[in-house]
Amino acid sequence: MTVTATVPTTNASRYLQQLSKHWSHKFDVTFDADKSVIAFPMGALRMEAQADALIVTLDPTPEADVERFKQVVADHLDRFAFKEAPLAFDWK
Repeated sequence: MTVTATVPTTNASRYLQQLSKHWSHKFDVTFDADKSVIAFPMGALRMEAQADALIVTLDPTPEADVERFKQVVADHLDRFAFKEAPLAFDWK
């Protein structure tokens, strides 16, 4: 079950890069200014920066706590986006 949120922000690339660097010390991370993939034990987090939004996609493992996964990602993004937090996550 994949879940995706479109998070409105004009700082998508900055947040994507900050979060990717932050987690690169703990997890396998591949990223550039526009896309990121982070391999968590609970599944993959993919992010894509657009001009006016950050697309956040979670691919949880079957045993993952999806609500917790969403919360961890949202909390960390809000920390980096403190000037405009809380960000709006419309998970689908």
